[in-house]
Amino acid sequence: MTLNVTEIFRHPIKAHGVEALKSVALATGKCLPWDRVWAVVEEGRTLDANAPEWVSCRNFTRGAKAPELMAITAEVDPAAGTISLTHPRAGSITLDPSNNDSIAAFIAWSKPLTPANRMAPTALYSVPNVGLTDSSWPSVSLNLHSSLQALEAQAGASLSPLRFRGNIWLNGEKPMQEFDWVGKEIRIGSVRLEVRERIERCLATTANPDTGERDVDTLKALKTGWGHQDFGVKAYVLQDGTITLNDQVEIL
Repeated sequence: MTLNVTEIFRHPIKAHGVEALKSVALATGKCLPWDRVWAVVEEGRTLDANAPEWVSCRNFTRGAKAPELMAITAEVDPAAGTISLTHPRAGSITLDPSNNDSIAAFIAWSKPLTPANRMAPTALYSVPNVGLTDSSWPSVSLNLHSSLQALEAQAGASLSPLRFRGNIWLNGEKPMQEFDWVGKEIRIGSVRLEVRERIERCLATTANPDTGERDVDTLKALKTGWGHQDFGVKAYVLQDGTITLNDQVEIL
């Protein structure tokens, strides 16, 4: 069966909003542009903004700890350098990450979305030319709809792709076949990638991206159905190019 691109997503602020794209230009050794450029530091974490470096997700507020964050949508204005965010309960806000007052307003806006028993958001963090993905190397995540359909059947519930915060979604192929691609190269449109790792999932995927409420135990479904909590894979861009909706995928 032919593999095709069905959706492309980016998440400019880690765990704080998703934006759908029709096409994207990828660069060798880089994350998807405007994807996880920033993350929100949680209270009690000491990160040096003057000497920033990649750190793990445990330093940041995210959907695993604050499920309401999963309901945020985002829209980037590359020319203005701003990000507009919308949440069904919190409303909308436009953030200019270069402006301290704007950052403070964003932190205040996001704070009520974090449970009272969790560490509050305190600051916006970024590392020049480094995406704050869950891998220490610049990754682009790939997911299969056939795997999602199999997980839906196991869970007994409809599941939005947005639960999994993936970059590129593909149709075709048998469930969980993306795991067979680890260690192989693939071509999507004019981009060549090396698939490096499976993605181990967390509690963020149990939250409904429309409501921000935990409603399906996706982790139990994965464990029961397949004996692990992996879903999707991470890839490294080997060759510049553009990916567009409906582009075909070739396993090299």
